[in-house]
Amino acid sequence: MSHQPIPVVAAPTAEHHREPFGIGEPAPRISWKTTAPPGWTQQAYQIEITRADGTHRTDWVASADSVLVDWPLTRPLESREHAGIRVRVRGADSTAGDWSPALRLETGLLEPADWTSHAISPQWPDTDRRPPLLRREFPVGAEVERARLYVTAHGLYEIEINGRRVGDHALAPGWTSYDHRLRYQTHDVTEHLRAGDNTIGAWLADGWYRGRLGFNGGHSDLYGDRLALIAQLEIVHRDGKRTTIGTDTSWRAAHGPIVSSGLLDGETHDARDERPGWSTPGFDDSDWSPVDIVTRDPATLVAPTGPPVRCTEEITPVRVTALDADRLLVDLGQNLVGRIRITVTGPAGHTVVIRHAEVLQDGELCVRPLRDAISTDRYVLRGEGRETWEPRFTLHGFRYAEITGWRGGDPHRDITARVHHTDMARTGWFECSNEQVNRLHENVVWSLRGNFVDLPTDCPQRDERLGWTGDIQVFAPTAAFLYDCHGMLASWLRDVAVEQHDDGTVPWYVPAIPGGPQWTPARPGAGWGDVVTLTPWALYQGSGDTGLLAAQYDSARRWVDLITELADPSGLWNHGYQLGDWLDPSAPPEDPGAGRTDRHLIATAYYAWSARHTALIAGVLGLDEDRRHYEKLAHRVRQAFLDAYVLPSGLMTSDTQTAYAVALQFDLLPDPTARTIAGDRLAELVAAGGHTIQTGFIGTPLLAPALSATHHVDTAYTLLLQQECPSWLYALKHDATTIWERWDSMLPDGTVNPGEMTSFNHYALGAIAQWLHTTVAGLTSVSPGYRDIVFRPRPGGGISWAGAAHESPYGRVAIRWELHASGIEVHTTVPTGATARIEWPDGGVTTLATGTTTTWRPERPTGQPTSPNGHH
Repeated sequence: MSHQPIPVVAAPTAEHHREPFGIGEPAPRISWKTTAPPGWTQQAYQIEITRADGTHRTDWVASADSVLVDWPLTRPLESREHAGIRVRVRGADSTAGDWSPALRLETGLLEPADWTSHAISPQWPDTDRRPPLLRREFPVGAEVERARLYVTAHGLYEIEINGRRVGDHALAPGWTSYDHRLRYQTHDVTEHLRAGDNTIGAWLADGWYRGRLGFNGGHSDLYGDRLALIAQLEIVHRDGKRTTIGTDTSWRAAHGPIVSSGLLDGETHDARDERPGWSTPGFDDSDWSPVDIVTRDPATLVAPTGPPVRCTEEITPVRVTALDADRLLVDLGQNLVGRIRITVTGPAGHTVVIRHAEVLQDGELCVRPLRDAISTDRYVLRGEGRETWEPRFTLHGFRYAEITGWRGGDPHRDITARVHHTDMARTGWFECSNEQVNRLHENVVWSLRGNFVDLPTDCPQRDERLGWTGDIQVFAPTAAFLYDCHGMLASWLRDVAVEQHDDGTVPWYVPAIPGGPQWTPARPGAGWGDVVTLTPWALYQGSGDTGLLAAQYDSARRWVDLITELADPSGLWNHGYQLGDWLDPSAPPEDPGAGRTDRHLIATAYYAWSARHTALIAGVLGLDEDRRHYEKLAHRVRQAFLDAYVLPSGLMTSDTQTAYAVALQFDLLPDPTARTIAGDRLAELVAAGGHTIQTGFIGTPLLAPALSATHHVDTAYTLLLQQECPSWLYALKHDATTIWERWDSMLPDGTVNPGEMTSFNHYALGAIAQWLHTTVAGLTSVSPGYRDIVFRPRPGGGISWAGAAHESPYGRVAIRWELHASGIEVHTTVPTGATARIEWPDGGVTTLATGTTTTWRPERPTGQPTSPNGHH
């Protein structure tokens, strides 16, 4: 009797939640990953859901689907409900596998009526803007079965119960379009409570709600001038009774030890003003102040769709230099986003000052690129031996710290940088034989980490730190490969949609804040506004999530309809304000948009590309009439582009790297001959420029892909490996550990670029990493969610081996190839549920089974056929 292969199913997941606790979806979609022997395919699945009213099993569902499968029960989850979910599958022989481990999930508060708490704020006139503490004591009688805390704030908060901090979230509740959506968090606080008297306490700070934000001096109180806490502690006792402790007028408020705190300015903490025991029972709060109730519509409170900001890593100094007097210069060896934790000693009242910067000039911190960001923390000692402190409510972008007033011991032991960002799961990796290229890729990863702090920012260090739409538009495919950022970006895209103007205009950055006449009010800008069409599509390609497309479709459609109104009747978007190929290296510092490429050529190209993607989204959603409309529009705009910007010779009116890359990658040259001419001319321009980059934010992500797509892979490799400015590797000569905003953020002589925009941590130009994944390593997905995979390695540039891996919705996808004198050896991993093939440089194709495979390809003439197993 033959042994049948038994598939093994991992614990399922719900939506895009890394931690499905306090979720806001009453009918979450379920995904699972299966491991099975080669050749096995899922023919059916069964889902079991255990909830309070019992266990429910679906019938066997005949389907190969395993990603974002619709909630299988007719009755959705209710508020506060917890459930266990298991899955099992079977193949063609109808042998059922074992049940998977269970996913444990719990919903948060799903209805506005679930909120009985009020937003409370200290009653005092807040003239000094000093962050407050809030507290309330309460008794707990019967034994506790479970306890949940639902909490958010106007501003930032941290919670303590009985002297213990609740959770490890940083900068909660994050930054959303507060007038429309305010996130709340759910915490299991069962173990924090005890029989008898208990105390809940909260720290508050300005954060994004009322803190200083933005450039040109910034703005404060953008959402309100009063900090407030909304907290609802719900206790279920073992005897079945329920107790709710909410924020109301019974709470008390006082100033704490934080003197001031701002995301741009830093934090000052006076330890002499600490209130020992303030969040424990029995503390005397008789001199504390009462609180007021302030307005907050509970209908605006939403559960998170992505993970919180957390400390994800700690880094110790690689070098500490003693400067004059009591100053230390600390080099962390890595440009990062986070804050410094110190352990110091000294007399009461002694102040330690920590200043931050990304780079040095003349051996000192270079803070000029920070513009109006102060980025300075101060700690005033209480004078009681060794004292350990880090700020609570600020973050900095820095590699170097200057510490004045150091009274610690060994700085390598007593100074630590704590890295903070949204705690997304890592899903993508790349490595090759060229260590400089590996460092470049690592720099991209660090820039992503530093700028994915609750929303996708442009830079993390200066007086900006805004959710720029153009930056994430070009970087989204790279981000979606490297990290599971779908939940975080889905939340941000919802804010983009709610802040989109009535006429369809997309703000330059979201959440939108005042930004001077160039940015406020927002104007329609190509490449930036197209975030609403192209970023949802990029996330869909990575995840297969049609729900995200449905949620964002109206936003996408409104954007394209607006451009249709603005464009001339032929389809050209040839007037109005445009940023063009922003930060083209030829653009003068005073006008970063004045690059080589016609701004309206770029605008019309994006118009066609967004119309096409709106048609694609409509097609996925089954909106056939819309699909036909936008397909026809995309065709008309493409023809207008050809007529206006492509000469009879096949060359373009803007004879630039960006113009050809845009035309090729946006499929605006349908004729093969025209594509060949454009690709050849692009390669000529790159060579004529000494294989340096002559593109900005728009052209750079498209440059290497356009070259490789038109059979100029060698030119793309030469461009990648260029060491002189402007190039990707130039920055490495200046010890860069993140991606810079401009190619020459540091000049060849080692001085910092004098321009206003000189960030050393900007991910946009790091979109080259996607070419490393798809072309150098050769890992590509040809259907949403990596259900169909093509391994298409294109060796070059003297790189002898390369590899990439991606944790896809179906499981681990991986490739590693290595060149030998007699051919190429390729190792691949294909997850169950996906199909895959290798497309060789010579045109041959090898079909792969699931599992791990090694395939050998001898050297032979281009186009020589291959057998199915890849052997010649």
